[in-house]
Amino acid sequence: MQQLLLSEAQTTVDEWIRTIGVRYYHELTNTAILMEEVGEVARLMARMYGEQSFKNPADALTAKADLADEMADVLFVLICLANQTGVDLTEAMHKNLEKKTKRDAERHANNEKLR
Repeated sequence: MQQLLLSEAQTTVDEWIRTIGVRYYHELTNTAILMEEVGEVARLMARMYGEQSFKNPADALTAKADLADEMADVLFVLICLANQTGVDLTEAMHKNLEKKTKRDAERHANNEKLR
């Protein structure tokens, strides 16, 4: 599978929305959809890695693929919101990593809980 940069993902999602999706949902609608998709990831995580079990044991057989699909749904909607609000995710990610690196340079190394 070909690598997809964040900037390419933003362009690809925008093209998909404009050609297949007709138009973007309102930003507040997409925010609600994002929360719904994150909830679906949380539901699977609770069953795969937490104490909850699947209501239908057969669902455990597809759980890993389902989790990947739900994570992709989260990413898709997040990219929609970034496109709608003018956020360059590549730039935002670089700035965020820089912030975390400065802020947490020693914090995690000195955290007894992480050893």
